[in-house]
Amino acid sequence: MSTRTLISPATLARPRGKTVYWTVFTAVVVLFALAFLFPVYWMVTGAMKSPDEVARTPPTIVPEHWRLGGYTDAWDLMQLPRHLWNTVVQAAGAWAFQLVFCTAAAYALSRLRPAFGKVILGGILATLMVPAQALVVPKYLTVADLPLIHTSLLNDPLAIWLPAVANAFNLYLLKRFFDQLPRDVLEAAEIDGAGKLRILWSVVLPMSRPVLGVVSIFALVAVWQDFLWPLMVFSDTDKQPISVALVQLSQNLQLTVLIAAMVIASIPMVALFLVFQRHIIAGISAGSTKG
Repeated sequence: MSTRTLISPATLARPRGKTVYWTVFTAVVVLFALAFLFPVYWMVTGAMKSPDEVARTPPTIVPEHWRLGGYTDAWDLMQLPRHLWNTVVQAAGAWAFQLVFCTAAAYALSRLRPAFGKVILGGILATLMVPAQALVVPKYLTVADLPLIHTSLLNDPLAIWLPAVANAFNLYLLKRFFDQLPRDVLEAAEIDGAGKLRILWSVVLPMSRPVLGVVSIFALVAVWQDFLWPLMVFSDTDKQPISVALVQLSQNLQLTVLIAAMVIASIPMVALFLVFQRHIIAGISAGSTKG
């Protein structure tokens, strides 16, 4: 069965057709690249300008004098090492908790098939329709006074880690991937005498690396960019993550220093994406085909 396209193969085979096609294709790629990369360039170079040059109208595309003082001032004045470390601790803990509990729950719903499993899954997915802002007050009251043990988790990383476990989207993503794993492989492991936990650890998890990579990215980015919940939980300035510290400490600072701080704060997530982009693409495409 032939596939119909906007330009016929006969037209593309002609020299003029090839020239027009590659010209249009190159122009579209360049425009999209500029649309995505120009804001990054503007932010990076904005921190290298003087305060007067940043506020100038019309703006300058290239800094008149390249200055790195904005980055060094942001690093020292805003105490970025401390707040970056706080963010790393909070994001790493939330990632570890999600990976363990969401994977276990998804495996149980997919392969162990407990009683009322579909009802439980439906209840979990129903939480996706509840706005995140509507859950802020109940979550705050819970972490401020934990039921039964009556202790407070305010100004504690556990206040970030524990609510992050209840991630219905990541759980459903893992379950759908587990549903599509080859049944023959799992049955062969059972015939060899492997138990449920052994199958999960030795068979399912090695085959699930792509989707685990996607879930890891989602978990880390969600904590790294969250603002409202850490703002409510951490009243102690020394324990605040970078997203909250940028707002709390931005008063009475030059605009160039604030821009430099935002650039530094975005570097870890950009680096994470560049390093694991293959795993992200593989994980997204893995759920679209049935193995």
